[in-house]
Amino acid sequence: MDRSSPAVHLSHRTLRLRLLFAPAFAHTGRALLSALAIALGVALGYAVQLINRVAVTEFSQALQALSGEADLEISGPSGGFDESLYPMVARMPAVAVASPVLALEVRAAGKREPLKLVGVDVFRAARVQPELAAGETSDTLDFLRPDRVFLSQAAADWLQVAVGDAFGVQVGLGEVKLRVAGILRGEGLRQRLGVMDIAGAQWQLGLLGVINRIDVRARPGADIEELAARLRTVLPAGVVVERPESSLERSASMSRAYRVNLNVLALVALFTGGLLVFSTQALSVVQRRAQSALLRVLGMTRRQLLAALLAEALAIGAVGAVAGVVLGHFGADLVTRTLGADLGSGQFRGLQPVISADPLGLALFALLGIATALAGSLAPALEAARAPAAQALKAGDEQRVFERLRPALPGAVVVMLGAALTQGPPVKGLPIFGYLAIACLLVGTIMLMPRFAAWCFGAMPSARNVPSRLALAQLAGAPGQAMVSLAAIVASVSLMVSMAIMVTSFRHSLAEWLELLLPADLYLRTGLQNEAAFLSPLDEQRIRAIPGVRRAAFLRREQLLLSVGHPRVLLLAREIDRTDAQMTIPLVGPFVVAKADDAPPVWVSEAVSDLYGYRVAEVVRLPVAGRHVSFIVAGVWRDYARQQGSIVMEREVYIRLTGDRNANDAALWLEPGADAAKVEDAIRARVEGGANLEMGLPGEIRESSLRVFDRTFAVTYGLEAVAVVIGLFGLSSSFGALVLARRREFGMLRHLGMTRRQVGAMLAVEGAFVSALGLAAGLVLGWLISLVLIHVVNRQSFHWSMDLHLPWGTLAWFAAAMLGLAVLTALASGRRAMSDEAVRAVREDW
Repeated sequence: MDRSSPAVHLSHRTLRLRLLFAPAFAHTGRALLSALAIALGVALGYAVQLINRVAVTEFSQALQALSGEADLEISGPSGGFDESLYPMVARMPAVAVASPVLALEVRAAGKREPLKLVGVDVFRAARVQPELAAGETSDTLDFLRPDRVFLSQAAADWLQVAVGDAFGVQVGLGEVKLRVAGILRGEGLRQRLGVMDIAGAQWQLGLLGVINRIDVRARPGADIEELAARLRTVLPAGVVVERPESSLERSASMSRAYRVNLNVLALVALFTGGLLVFSTQALSVVQRRAQSALLRVLGMTRRQLLAALLAEALAIGAVGAVAGVVLGHFGADLVTRTLGADLGSGQFRGLQPVISADPLGLALFALLGIATALAGSLAPALEAARAPAAQALKAGDEQRVFERLRPALPGAVVVMLGAALTQGPPVKGLPIFGYLAIACLLVGTIMLMPRFAAWCFGAMPSARNVPSRLALAQLAGAPGQAMVSLAAIVASVSLMVSMAIMVTSFRHSLAEWLELLLPADLYLRTGLQNEAAFLSPLDEQRIRAIPGVRRAAFLRREQLLLSVGHPRVLLLAREIDRTDAQMTIPLVGPFVVAKADDAPPVWVSEAVSDLYGYRVAEVVRLPVAGRHVSFIVAGVWRDYARQQGSIVMEREVYIRLTGDRNANDAALWLEPGADAAKVEDAIRARVEGGANLEMGLPGEIRESSLRVFDRTFAVTYGLEAVAVVIGLFGLSSSFGALVLARRREFGMLRHLGMTRRQVGAMLAVEGAFVSALGLAAGLVLGWLISLVLIHVVNRQSFHWSMDLHLPWGTLAWFAAAMLGLAVLTALASGRRAMSDEAVRAVREDW
């Protein structure tokens, strides 16, 4: 047959590919390990994306159903505003129809989480919010009866009631009975929701003459912006007009930072997997350097060799991506069943989403997985393709692969860039520059590891015993190999350490914050998510008169809407000594004491200071009781309970401005020797409706709050664990590949008289030194990244400051475990490399 025939060329090409990939097929374990790392990163990213998409979509659909076909939405404080505003709006020429709404979160009997109860005018709602007026009932008059309610199917299932059944809703400390008139048919009403006649809602909830929203539909052809501008001229302080989509954005923005941080953590796991692919492929290319050069001599072009090596990475990435999206889908379904759609954050309570495939997200994370594998393999593949064939065939040429890793300048520049990026401001409320700073610090440190390793190992004094001396000589002479071994482990250790420090600092700061905020002996509240519950002045008097109560301090909560585009801010009216406020609330930074002729003082949380620009000693105007009132900012305080922001005001000032003497919470100081349990029993017995009060000791509240904290960070812990596992895989895989690539070296040492035990000791010393260096670098880098997380990412995401606390015990145990594992890995890899006879290993050089 003619040697130039296509069949001959095909057979030569097949032969070359078989020669190229034969060593890789002999070590499929490392390739599968790399694919597994990619799969874990893709799975985490896709699962978080699925959960976020489904939760936000369901939440948006629910809000869209509530606003219906409205062009504008007028909303104000949660406590509402005078309903006389409604006819004024409805009579405007450009308004086709206006629908008044009273929407509150209430607590149903026997439930801790809230039920959304919406009062509407059914005749107006049918034209603006048709889904709210589409309940199935046998008697149409049920829409007007004051004690009838239409439930969404999710609410009926949650309450375990059917049409005709009654259930209780807490109002004040009492309870009103509502009867289920029907089930809402709206497709978008999948949250826990109840709809009733607005007059009945006002009557039953004790809010006669009050509404808190008006949905407006403009006449055809009317200028919506002009109508909004006209409405702003007649709205009282604290009531705003906006597009319904702005309201949707405002509601979704409260969970955006949490969701974005989870996505970033998932990408971190994918990045760590990419480093594992890089180390595996780099060492695999080194191990196959002679075979690749031989193929070049046999006729394979550089482009063909590069394409073949990248095809191998593509296969690894494809396998990992497919496995990752499958694992991510089932993982998302499992997480939503156990932690809920809010992933423990508490932002999407009441939603029951069903996980469904997201084609766009699936394609995105699958491509990210494949791209990560290709990016991790690109540098080693380019090195193999560019290497001169004749030189690469020589024994000992493997070290040239790592020569380009020695320069320190590129890594130093990247690290300095990361330091500069920490000063960047948030971008649309997200710490984009903070994320980029962490990436630069991480990549730059890994780039500096060869030079740092050469300096460290070269500076060590020469050891007396031969194995240790040879180990140090090897590490000092080949720092590039150490860098490849350390890439994944430095990344995973630093990220784990940084997250551990950040979470520990946050938890410790939260515990100290709770200690300061809970000085009393007993606490009671009407319900955290219960806008219809309150303590009346009579209830307050009865509680003060309970035997054993030495002192009682009461607090009133109200949500204020300060501006369009921002969530409501919580106003806390409480007893506070303006001359010594730091004894009551945890102030941060400077503060002032308001004088008698100053405006009344308020103390704003860090979130309010960041979002609205309020500064200490500045006079601000706040919407209270439908008018703007001037206050002086007396200080900024740390509030971990409310991401949207909060403002503390003296209760006496609040009562004077609003006339509202009701309260929501109380703190009780007991007489010496008084039994808290007996005081609780007395309150429940003597206060009408006392059984509906939630009571707790400060220790119980602290433990409960910390449990909520741990639940919120449960997903974070899982993502950390995955990153560490990937890093351990990287250490084991890369060190094993390095040892296998040095079989000829071990054979020569055996010929020179070293025993297997001495070679094993040398490898154990190398593993210990390399791991110790990686752990040291990871610990220091993790500490630096934690500073960015605490002072940049966390502050810009959630507007919370915290004090730095290092988990010394946890870090020590982690470092010891990693070090021991590295030594065991080195010994196991050395035993495998020395399984061949020394003569056979050396013969590969001849």
